[in-house]
Amino acid sequence: MSRKPQISRRLVNAAKAAAENAASADELRAAQTILLSDGMNLSLEQIGKVIGRSRATAARLRAGFRAMEAAGKSARERNWGGRRRFNLDMKQEEELLSEFMDAARAGGVLEAGSIQAAYEERVGRRVAKTTVYRMLARHGWRKVAPRKKHPKTDEAAQEAFKKNSRRSSPKK
Repeated sequence: MSRKPQISRRLVNAAKAAAENAASADELRAAQTILLSDGMNLSLEQIGKVIGRSRATAARLRAGFRAMEAAGKSARERNWGGRRRFNLDMKQEEELLSEFMDAARAGGVLEAGSIQAAYEERVGRRVAKTTVYRMLARHGWRKVAPRKKHPKTDEAAQEAFKKNSRRSSPKK
């Protein structure tokens, strides 16, 4: 038989408050893992069946609720998502791109290679070109390059076609 979890009164009171004010089913389930452990002495397997999750999920929810309570946060304040691995933060990226902003405003062509060189100089190591493209996308830059004609256009063939085609005569 597994050992009984140590649950403080403060944690039980926080779980009661969280259960009453839960905005989502996950918040309610996390609070229930504490309340069912304390009030009914249920095991994690039993708690998992009651809340409709597995034993491992019940354990994870209970541990997560404890950690959030210890940090003084509610379940709505968890810090999931975001950029955890980056070379430059958003402000530094904006500063880097501001150097190229004048050329962009003047209608000049910006090359990813020159931005990549400036990025690598700022970071102090080599980076992939996709890093630069992702940074540009993050800051709302996009490739706008209208094409006046197809690169494989043969103008001589087009003119010959115009001269030799059977067009109907214009209406008079």
